[in-house]
Amino acid sequence: MATMNTVQALNLALQEEMERDKDVIVLGEDVGKDGGVFRVTEGLYDRFGAERVVDTPLAETGIVGAAIGMAAYGLKPVVEIQFMGFIYSAIDQIFSHAARIRARSRGKYGCSLVIRAPYGGGVKALEHHSESTEALFCHMPGVKVVVPSSPRIAKGLLISAIRDPDPVLFLEPTRLYRLVKEDVPEIDYTVPLGKARIVQEGKDVTVIAWGSMLQRTMKSIEGMNVELIDLMTLSPFDEETVLQSVKKTGRVVIVHEAPSMCGLGAELSATIAEHAMLHLKAPILRVTAYDVVLPLPKLEDYYLPNTARIRKAIETVMQY
Repeated sequence: MATMNTVQALNLALQEEMERDKDVIVLGEDVGKDGGVFRVTEGLYDRFGAERVVDTPLAETGIVGAAIGMAAYGLKPVVEIQFMGFIYSAIDQIFSHAARIRARSRGKYGCSLVIRAPYGGGVKALEHHSESTEALFCHMPGVKVVVPSSPRIAKGLLISAIRDPDPVLFLEPTRLYRLVKEDVPEIDYTVPLGKARIVQEGKDVTVIAWGSMLQRTMKSIEGMNVELIDLMTLSPFDEETVLQSVKKTGRVVIVHEAPSMCGLGAELSATIAEHAMLHLKAPILRVTAYDVVLPLPKLEDYYLPNTARIRKAIETVMQY
């Protein structure tokens, strides 16, 4: 084991998979000699060469489109989009082609493609650099959406994503890149896609979070008998784990940094209401960002859910 931050853990996952499988290719803006905008791909260019670590033009549509062709051919491209706010021009390629190749070809072609992107706030970055629009991609059948919450989880999830036969959007919380360190096994291991994990067991209320909001939630629940779930895979999310927990506690708080309107918390709430309504002792509460355009840095702390808002929501559902 070695103590690593998330950047180091992701870099190790890429190294291991590129050594294990010659079909794994990394491409994106500045991923080669510069090692990526956050240095996640640092050292890979020197180790694997320009044919497997490809610096691309500044053209997200072209990057993803080329990667889809590579994946259909049988390669396993790992694309880096520098920030989630830059991914929107590539939505056409992701939704119209990557997500549909298997169905369109009746299984003749697959699309083993990973699209990595830093996402979310907490670092007071510029406009388009702190987006949290994961729900857009959760609405795309055929695309898996994954968000790690710690270095150990990040490495295992990325390896699983690379080995998956279908496209995976791998969202990396920018705030957590260097904030958290933990022991990361330097051996081959995976964290399965489609499964949530129970970070803390409890009996009073179920709190569901992911990414950097998990770390913030952990600070909010000190001294409380809370069952905390790290969703990890947002689409398809682990309904079984969520519903089992809700049936045990009868109370639910969902925390995410995307706006409330049509965020993933709404889908979680609907699923719980449909399948566990009679177990609920209180309304389902969501703690989210506000339904406005992400503000510039001075207002970021007011925009994102904080420990006080999370704790207040938990206390509110406990009063019923």
